[in-house]
Amino acid sequence: MPSWNTIARRIRVPLGFAFAAAYIWLAHPTILSIAIGSGIALAGLCIRAFASGHVEKNEILATTGPYAYTRNPLYLGSLVLAAGFLIAARSWWLPLIATVMLFAIYFPVIRSEEAFLRSRFPEFDDYASQVPRLVPRLRPYGNPSRPNSFSWHLYWKHREYDAALGAGLMIAALIAKSVWLPK
Repeated sequence: MPSWNTIARRIRVPLGFAFAAAYIWLAHPTILSIAIGSGIALAGLCIRAFASGHVEKNEILATTGPYAYTRNPLYLGSLVLAAGFLIAARSWWLPLIATVMLFAIYFPVIRSEEAFLRSRFPEFDDYASQVPRLVPRLRPYGNPSRPNSFSWHLYWKHREYDAALGAGLMIAALIAKSVWLPK
């Protein structure tokens, strides 16, 4: 029988689509809530984009760029993105559902990914002991003279633009709902 971490990894994307449908149904957006939430969501997209341009998945342990401040900048960006959308939606149910998903799905996935990194990269334990899992530290980890450049190639390779496209579609759906089905 597979572990919960394995199950969580498998169901997080389909569950995300189900949550998106529930999100649109339960949302009560206004133009103001959409504007404020979109600004916060944009910050989350930027964090994700910056992180994506620094990680060479399964090849090198990423410890530069945003990875010098937090071990999981992609998840941090996703949390900021989600916070923006929760503000835009103006629904008390959605933060409750999102919190359950965070603890039941995303934290187990993060732990599972870190177990993989620990098994693949011997230096991970030292890195993990100095860099927080999610909340960024104030000073960067590691050698400041180490290369720290963003790669557009990595951004495109990881298809991070899909997050921006998805966010744009969700904002469009919120605008449509606020215009055609105002509360």
